[in-house]
Amino acid sequence: MLVEKQIEPNSFESQNHWYEKVLNATIHPIVKHFLNMSQEQIITRYCHLNPKANKKKLKELLNYRAKFFVWCGTDLVNVTSSTGKRQMVVIENNSCPSGQKSMPLINEYSEETTYHQLIKNTFKNALKNVRMKGVLAVIYDKNYMEASGYATAIADVVNEKVYLIPFKNQEENPKVRFEKDVMYIQYQEKWLKVRDCFRYVTQKPWNRLPVLSKTKIINPIISCLAGGRNKLIAAKAYELFNSEIKEYGLEVNILNTVWEVRKNEVPLWVKQMGGHAVIKVPYSNAGQGVYAIVTEQDLEEFMKMEFDYDMFIVQSLIGNSDWSSTFNNQKLYHVGTIPNKRNQTFVCDIRMMVSSTNQGIKPLCTYARRAKKPLPSELEEVVNSWEILGTNLSYKENDIWKSDSNRLVLMDTKDFNSLGIGIDDLIDAFIQSALSMIAIDKMSQMLISSKGTLKKKLFKSLNDDQNLINEILC
Repeated sequence: MLVEKQIEPNSFESQNHWYEKVLNATIHPIVKHFLNMSQEQIITRYCHLNPKANKKKLKELLNYRAKFFVWCGTDLVNVTSSTGKRQMVVIENNSCPSGQKSMPLINEYSEETTYHQLIKNTFKNALKNVRMKGVLAVIYDKNYMEASGYATAIADVVNEKVYLIPFKNQEENPKVRFEKDVMYIQYQEKWLKVRDCFRYVTQKPWNRLPVLSKTKIINPIISCLAGGRNKLIAAKAYELFNSEIKEYGLEVNILNTVWEVRKNEVPLWVKQMGGHAVIKVPYSNAGQGVYAIVTEQDLEEFMKMEFDYDMFIVQSLIGNSDWSSTFNNQKLYHVGTIPNKRNQTFVCDIRMMVSSTNQGIKPLCTYARRAKKPLPSELEEVVNSWEILGTNLSYKENDIWKSDSNRLVLMDTKDFNSLGIGIDDLIDAFIQSALSMIAIDKMSQMLISSKGTLKKKLFKSLNDDQNLINEILC
């Protein structure tokens, strides 16, 4: 349920902002050790395991100060190749990521939570250059548990009341409006000017929030359009950034991706990938608009569907060794979970949340998610592709967002060992998250003019989808 609230300082209650099972969990020592590693330790270890990586360049990148995309959550998959090379591959990045409510407390005796860390080290920095007077606000369209946690943490850190305001897509009487690029919120019939805003608006946010505004918004909409909510532009951002850093032995590990695919072209690309592929609506999130094509029936069902947008992206599908995509000499398989007592392995992904701080890019929290059904070894055993490959926990029921927390894999002493990963995998996931964040922030800067407006011609040349362009509120 979405509610509006005025939140006072010193009102943070942990039980309101974490899943109950997370509050009772003990963080795994390996995860705790990783989160307490210094930047130098992380760089030294990563370069030791990746001898081609340039230590000086990696240090420079981890000290990067993001301008627009200041916090994110990266979804990664632990994969292996036919030669046994394991790596973390970036599936997508998120500009309003969940994760706090799924992360066991790093220090159960400390009053400074990871909510407070993000606000103190990242959001508060945005307040320094704001001259405009007004209130502080958190606007959101889902995930009340975390949105209210951020609002309460802001109230604590800034020592000022904060307004938590819902802002749903296609709302009849929205409580948020803009006048001359300044945000106003309605609370108890009064309209209040907002100087600084923390955004947790995820569903087509560009259709009701301007690309940039005089009110400081974290993260701004440009970060969504440049890759944080736009998988098509994200793929291009990664390739551009990889061309910059390849000579230093660094890269964002990504799947082979075909951009700007019209619906009628999809079967051609699926065929080129060996009949297995993933089709994505580039601008969806929370597991929506993602279609795993494993069988001919999957493709037939996709082609019968109607969509709001003209463009899709088609990516290599990561499956099992007998039924993964083969495209451009890339064939990857899920490492998956450690087999359970029934000898079943499940597909899982890892969410790594990071933020830009005065001390560089730092990890905040992490968790994992597994698919509903185990990964079969034979293609003939595949009945429902999404149930064996889909990991996202969010789903919609009667227009209300819910979460299937039964498939949540905690980084605690009970669940962590089932993931089959170690501290080196966490370091790899962090480096990949940081690099993908930088790539999207650089694309954000490229798309903004010196006047602070969207470069429409450049954006259209990168993403020529008129339906999306018509939605953007400039």
